[in-house]
Amino acid sequence: MAMSTVAEQLRVAREARKLTIEQVAEVTKIRTDYIRALEEGNFNVFSAPIYIRGSVKNYATLLKLDVPQIMAVLTDELGRTEKFSEPPPLTDASNTPLDRLMFLLSKLNWKFGMVGAAVLGIVLIVAFASFAWRHHKHTDSLAGLQPAVYQSANSGQTLPLVSHH
Repeated sequence: MAMSTVAEQLRVAREARKLTIEQVAEVTKIRTDYIRALEEGNFNVFSAPIYIRGSVKNYATLLKLDVPQIMAVLTDELGRTEKFSEPPPLTDASNTPLDRLMFLLSKLNWKFGMVGAAVLGIVLIVAFASFAWRHHKHTDSLAGLQPAVYQSANSGQTLPLVSHH
């Protein structure tokens, strides 16, 4: 028997549980028009795959369906749609760099993300520390010189230091 679509599985399971779309909406907090769209397999009402996945996951969980199996079928179905099969082109006006970053972050495995952030943090600290250390040694070497070099003995006023860039 062929694997039924996500839409069919959701609708059949809901009807089997004698739930109305309104009841499902109340529990899952998914809008009724989105639930209808999911049951019709009409993914176009959603703006991004992340919302489709989230909604299907909540819905399938409520209906006590096999969530991993449903998600696998969903991925397969989305891969066949023109709109969601690939990330939108960069030229898309709504696709700001921030959206793009959030999209990439959402795809990142969070464990990997945390490790990446930690490594980045350490690199920044080391870079900053070595810069500060170099800077510190630089001022030290000046301090080792005789005061007469940068201080006029008679006036007691300090001449501007020549900066070493």
